[in-house]
Order: sequence, then structure tokens, then C-alpha cells
Amino acid sequence: MYRSITRIKFFNIVNKLKINIVIAGRTYPLSVNNTKEEEGMRKAATAINNLIAMYEQNYAVSDKQDVLAMSALQFASKLEILSLDKNDTKKEEIEKLNELTNLVSSHLK
Repeated sequence: MYRSITRIKFFNIVNKLKINIVIAGRTYPLSVNNTKEEEGMRKAATAINNLIAMYEQNYAVSDKQDVLAMSALQFASKLEILSLDKNDTKKEEIEKLNELTNLVSSHLK
């Protein structure tokens, strides 16, 4: 059994794609599982670099770390806002389903 686990791990490592992603002028070598993951990484890097360029053009920023921190904050806050909206939507849907269930139950009695 140990051999099969080792083979699976080795197989997964061998099949990974090696890519280079450039963010803020630095190159980061990464391993991804497939071309879809590669495309996602490249699109994310492009979005980050565009945001960095926007911050550098619109604000007097001399330190790349400040620009990266602001970019990270913007992306993270968007994710959190989407998550909060999704949770609110789920609560509303559950409330509506409960109302419908109660309505149907009252008519079946």
C-alpha cells in the first residue's frame, strides 16, 4: 500500500505544469495542476499588475509593498463582500422556502 501512495504522489508531481508568473516586476516560478489553473493564475497576475499600475499612476506611492498591500486589500475585500452577499441571499432563500413550506402545510391540514 505504501508503494501505491508513493507512486500517486510521484505521478502528481510529474504531471504538474511549471509556469512563471510576473507580479510587480518579480518573477515567481509556480507549479499548477492543469491548463485551467494556469489560465486562472495568469489572469490573476494580470489583474494584480493592472491594479498596481493604477495605484502607481493615481497615488504618490514610492514603495511597492504599499501598492501590493492595497491591491491585496482590494481583492480580499471583494471576495468578502461577495461572500457576505451570498450568505444574505441564502438566508432570504431559506426564509422564503420556510414560508412556502408553512403555507403548503397549512393548506394540507
